[in-house]
Amino acid sequence: MTNEEFRKYAHELVDWMADYMDNVEDYPVLPDVKPGDILKTLADKPPQEGESFDKIFKDFKEQIMPGMTHWESPNFMAYFPANKSYPSILGEMLMSTLGAQCMIWLTSPAAAELEEHVMNWMRDILGLPDSFTGVIQDTASTATLCALLTAREKYSNFKINERGFENERFTIYTSEQIHSSIDKAVKIAGIGESSLRKVPVDDAFAMRADALESTILEDIKHGYQPICVVSAIGTTSTTAIDPIKTISDICIKYKLWHHVDAAYAGIALALPEMRWMAEGVQLADSFVTNPHKWMFTNFDCTAYFVKDPVNLVNTFSITPDYLKTSVDHEVKNYRDWGVPLGRRFRALKLWFVIREIGVNGIREKLQKHIDLGKWLSIQVNKHNKFELLAPVVLNTVCFRYINSEIPDLDVFNEKIMNTVNKTGQLFFTQTKLKGRFSLRLAFGNTNLEQKHVENAWKLIQEKALELEQDYTT
Repeated sequence: MTNEEFRKYAHELVDWMADYMDNVEDYPVLPDVKPGDILKTLADKPPQEGESFDKIFKDFKEQIMPGMTHWESPNFMAYFPANKSYPSILGEMLMSTLGAQCMIWLTSPAAAELEEHVMNWMRDILGLPDSFTGVIQDTASTATLCALLTAREKYSNFKINERGFENERFTIYTSEQIHSSIDKAVKIAGIGESSLRKVPVDDAFAMRADALESTILEDIKHGYQPICVVSAIGTTSTTAIDPIKTISDICIKYKLWHHVDAAYAGIALALPEMRWMAEGVQLADSFVTNPHKWMFTNFDCTAYFVKDPVNLVNTFSITPDYLKTSVDHEVKNYRDWGVPLGRRFRALKLWFVIREIGVNGIREKLQKHIDLGKWLSIQVNKHNKFELLAPVVLNTVCFRYINSEIPDLDVFNEKIMNTVNKTGQLFFTQTKLKGRFSLRLAFGNTNLEQKHVENAWKLIQEKALELEQDYTT
């Protein structure tokens, strides 16, 4: 492809992208395809000679688009959103054009210094303490793994990195409602899933601090060494809020690392009135939240903060001769702040988003989404055939259909979900709460409006009534 051809096709793609953003609601949110349908349309062998971009783009539209789930539709209310916005896309385009590999300061000084700067902005936007220092990771899963690895090395005096595990009997603590990435992290860190303690939760699905402390004491009694607690500001199923200050006090008392997983809900701390969720966060050791979930920055972009970056750097720093530079003692080489050596210029798109939307614009969108969560919870409470299954703290609503004449409500509610999703007008998922199947709507799309939530609620009611009539006739 020549430069002129690139210019031509780039303009065509931008036009298509802008049209897609305008018309995304016209697509079925969930594609009507079966496993293998897309694979059947693809060429068996790679082309021996290069093909025209016209043909490639035509195949994209005809073969790939029919099998896409449209995360950017305001009617996508399944998982926590993977949001984007116009300035974020433009930042991503420039980042891809520059092609910078930002592993150390010298490989792109502006990228390193912008990352430091924009993470200070994020800290201020979220009201986090000045004692926190930030770095951009790819995902919260990676950031949490970094927290566990750092805790592992701190409490082994950095000996496991050197010689591997010997007789250490470390234990990690989290709630029954925590994200599955914690289970994966303890495996990768070599601590082992059997050393992960799932602490019971209260009626609001928040970790019980009394149960945490008693579990820690029981492990100490049996010769284990507790090293880390992972708490949550916004669990995945219900966005439950763990008691951060009380957990921090326990961690200080027993000298444990405290990592706060606020992957989704942490962005709501941009609203001063929501900062009650993070009371005591200044006592924690690390904190993670995802601008790529609820801050309109396209995937991937995770903000990870630590109180003591020395332990983090000592855990990951390896400096072979070919990576040494004359300014290493003066700068932050972010390759030492996480798992990968290679790093994308993610700070650019985050900088674009914050500048173009502004802090007040971000707050307005967050408040609108929270208000819609409250609105839907009120509608559910008012309906005599639906019930809430968890408190609605933000904009995730867990509820179910109820009818004493239907013997298996779990099966019936699953039918409601599958029937609605099959229409292509809405996509949402489920969770299990106290053993009960729960319909779960999570909405935080950049362009979400009241009408989208109203339509979703109306559609769920309609399909529930139709299924009920089929069941009882």
